[in-house]
Amino acid sequence: MTSTSFARTVRGSTGPGVALAHGAGGSVEAHYGPILDGLAAHRTVVGVDYPGSGATPRLETPLTLDQLADEVVGAAVDEGLERFAVVGFSVGGPVAVRAATRHPDRVAALVLTATYSHLDNYMRLAGDISAGIMASGDLLLLAKLLTWVSLSPRTLASLPDDALEAAAAATAEALSPGAPEQFDLFGRINTRAELAGVTAPTLVIASTEDRVVPLYLQQDLAARIPGARLTEVSSGHMLPIEQPEEWQKLITSFLDEIGA
Repeated sequence: MTSTSFARTVRGSTGPGVALAHGAGGSVEAHYGPILDGLAAHRTVVGVDYPGSGATPRLETPLTLDQLADEVVGAAVDEGLERFAVVGFSVGGPVAVRAATRHPDRVAALVLTATYSHLDNYMRLAGDISAGIMASGDLLLLAKLLTWVSLSPRTLASLPDDALEAAAAATAEALSPGAPEQFDLFGRINTRAELAGVTAPTLVIASTEDRVVPLYLQQDLAARIPGARLTEVSSGHMLPIEQPEEWQKLITSFLDEIGA
């Protein structure tokens, strides 16, 4: 298996391997930047940017989980990793699950954060609203919506007015050109049928104040994976921003414990 079309990030050169799957509209740097150096301190870390993110060209065809999962695994194999953990954030969670079920000989462990196996009515409505705003071309309004739902109410309340506006502007600027295709995939995901077949040791890190992926869906995901461990963290959806140190600690502690 060879990954040839997706741009990749590689950090570290010793120790066990970790492959990263990012969320919709972001990139490896956008979603894992705060913890990349920490993860790479004792591990080799490999991540790929989805089409339209980072330096990966945008595609004209719809994205699929199989495609993204194969590229995540392929990049890690290209970098010399035989077996490795896969960490998935948000939409990266289903990507990681698909990697584990398509390539069980490669995936030694899963860490799934702020993620889901399927959409319910709450998430469908949120996705429809986001898609409608995106289609209108008003990216600043979309960024304000994403900032509103992605950060916890407590974090939003703590921001001064100018910081709130800056956060929305930064979100608009960071939104990847491939966001429409990635959000389209967000709305088509359903991995419930394959969760019972996950054999890799799994940690589900749930964000308790998440208004993108409700807590009950994150708990349901953990319950459907045999032997999965569930840890809840007080945070909104953007746990990488609100709780990066805790996030990194949970990932590395789990992987150290199981020897992955």
